[in-house]
Amino acid sequence: MKKAFLLFIACSMLNTYCYSQKMNPTKLGTMLETISDSIVSNTSQWRFIIKNTPFVAIADSTHNRMRIMSPIIESNNLSEELKTALLMANFHTALDVKYAISDGILWSVYIHPLKELTENQVLDAVSQVYYAKVNFGTTFSSTSLVFPGKKPKKENPKSTKKNKLIDKM
Repeated sequence: MKKAFLLFIACSMLNTYCYSQKMNPTKLGTMLETISDSIVSNTSQWRFIIKNTPFVAIADSTHNRMRIMSPIIESNNLSEELKTALLMANFHTALDVKYAISDGILWSVYIHPLKELTENQVLDAVSQVYYAKVNFGTTFSSTSLVFPGKKPKKENPKSTKKNKLIDKM
C-alpha cells in the first residue's frame, strides 16, 4: 500500500511538472496585450484598460510573485461600515481577489505565485478583479459564487443605505 501511495505521489508530481505553465513576465505580458483594449508596458509592469476599466499588473520573477489590480476609490472616502462590508466580502464574495488599501487607494487585487500561474488563471484573475471593482458597494462579488455566512446583528434599527449593503452580505 505504501508503494502504491508513493507511486501515486510521484506520478502526480511528474504530471504537474510536465503540464505546468511556467508563467513568466514575457508570457504574462503577451496575454495582457491580447485581452486588453489598450496597454502600456515597462518590463514587468503593465497598465491596461478593459471595458473602460484601468488595471495594473506587476510580475516579479525573482520572488515568484505577481498581482493584477484595479483602483476603486480613495480610501479616505470609505466609512467604517463600508470597511466592515469589504472585510466581510473578502471572506464571502470576493473569492480569488481581495479588497485592499495601499497608498490611499482601495484596490481590487489578485495576488498569486508567478511560475505556477496558468493561462486560465490569468483570464479568471482579470475577470474577478473587474467584477470585484464593478460590484463594489453592491454585492461586492468577484464571481457568481458566494460562500454563505452569518449576517451581522443589527444594532441600530434605522434603515440606511449603508446598513442595507451590510445586510445583503
